[in-house]
Amino acid sequence: MKLLITGGAGFIGSHVVRLFVTKYPEYQIYNLDALTYAGNLANLKDIENAPNYTFIKGDITDAKFLEDMFAELSLDGVIHLAAESHVDRSITDPMSFVMTNVVGTVNLLNAAKNSWASTGGFEGKRFYHVSTDEVYGSLHNPEDFFTEETPYDPQSPYSASKAASDHFVRAYGNTYKLPVVLSNCSNNYGPNHFPEKLIPLMIHNIQTNKPLPVYGKGENVRDWLFVVDHARAIDAVFHKGKEGETYNIGGFNEWKNIDIVHLLCGIMDRKLGRPEGTSAQLITYVTDRAGHDLRYAIDAHKIMNELGWEPSLQFAEGLEKTVDWFLANQEWMDNVTSGAYQSYYQGMYANR
Repeated sequence: MKLLITGGAGFIGSHVVRLFVTKYPEYQIYNLDALTYAGNLANLKDIENAPNYTFIKGDITDAKFLEDMFAELSLDGVIHLAAESHVDRSITDPMSFVMTNVVGTVNLLNAAKNSWASTGGFEGKRFYHVSTDEVYGSLHNPEDFFTEETPYDPQSPYSASKAASDHFVRAYGNTYKLPVVLSNCSNNYGPNHFPEKLIPLMIHNIQTNKPLPVYGKGENVRDWLFVVDHARAIDAVFHKGKEGETYNIGGFNEWKNIDIVHLLCGIMDRKLGRPEGTSAQLITYVTDRAGHDLRYAIDAHKIMNELGWEPSLQFAEGLEKTVDWFLANQEWMDNVTSGAYQSYYQGMYANR
């Protein structure tokens, strides 16, 4: 199996790459990443010299590059995670999201389709597109959950771009019979999480005694899943998922943003030896995000019942592990927040 994983230097992607490299030594894993601000090869230091692992620096918006790469590598499968994923950035720069998430996905679909069709057909091939629960919009009834049949209703440029990419993947499966499978996952958390996102941002700001910005009243609800559990789910979908199907992945673990912040404050006070309540004084309420979805919640029974996957960690345990990782990896956080990791790795691959 020659397997391409796109976005493998990012947060979720790096955990997927690590799992496949270590669990399947008989596979050859190719990690394609453009090394934008969210891509960091330091996330993969522990496996960078593995004999079945190769890193390729490249951009999925470059169709010619992808065509040449597919022809050279004779790939058997794709797990596509590369994406722009931060809602705030999508509001200020929507075209970057259109280019990466929509055009980039279509480029990959074309490269896979053309390569496989010209080298024996689609038998034994698989194109797996990893998406988000944000394509479903917002839930207002506390008893409702997103299922695989929930109509799409994206509310931000980010979620609209992911919804468009999902539609293209299904269209290629229908029109060209490309062997596709999809998944839509809830919010992830865990080690290596880029500190523009809620949990790592709060951990970092608590450490450095900076304000803890909370949108609106902090009442927005998200379903949280430990990133290693998401990687395990991706493994299950890639190997056992039914062609053409979609699988929702979630943790059955809903939390209001403000409650997560208070929980983190308590954990950090204890681990940093601060008096209880110290960090909570840093909480600062800021103007709510434009078009901020109220609640996401995944019904993950399909993947549990059909593929035998389930979350391994409860949120409190996973959050403790996450905080411990960030406290033990201060150099990683310093490099990310300073941007030093970008100049180092961009220099390494500038002439490749």
